[in-house]
Amino acid sequence: MSARPNLIPMDVPWRRETASLGMWIFLATEVMFFGVLFLAYTHARVGDPEGFAAASRLTHEWLGTINTAILLTSSLTMALAVRNGWAGHRTLVIKLLWTTAALGLAFIAVKGIEYALEWRDGLVPGLHFTYAGPHVHAVETFFLLYFLMTGVHAIHLSIGVALVAWLALRDRDPSRPVHRRDTAECFGLYWHFVDCIWVFLYPLIYLVELWR
Repeated sequence: MSARPNLIPMDVPWRRETASLGMWIFLATEVMFFGVLFLAYTHARVGDPEGFAAASRLTHEWLGTINTAILLTSSLTMALAVRNGWAGHRTLVIKLLWTTAALGLAFIAVKGIEYALEWRDGLVPGLHFTYAGPHVHAVETFFLLYFLMTGVHAIHLSIGVALVAWLALRDRDPSRPVHRRDTAECFGLYWHFVDCIWVFLYPLIYLVELWR
């Protein structure tokens, strides 16, 4: 009777590398998805740069700036949560995760206020678009792409908030070793990806006048 083959244990480094690779592959597919939206934006903007600049002036730049600051801060708290997780600082990790989730919700709330203002101003294509100034077609196209890109981004961020909140609740279990942070590191990559998308969206939406 042949001896039973030795099974190679799935140690922490192996598991970490595999999880990270899977997340990077997923994020690559997301980059391609957003890339199509960015390509559509670029094509439309090249067709009428003056119209896109006029549309950008109708946006609420101060709200976009506040949201940029919120997301950059959330990236910091998420990175600190992952780092302290590897060090085993359970209480601090939970606080940082909840702070990250709260900042994500704050971003969504500010974006909701911005959407409400754009509805009030009649800048919602297909539902309530009353703009009658110059470059009407370009302005309508701009806001169509604006709602599409920021809406998809908000959906991704909402998923991120749910994942981070779940992780914070999971880490409250004292029987779970907080230093095993493979899942947290993957969620961190996802969160930073969503933040990076916004870093590209911010100038495309609010700063068109500066680089036309």
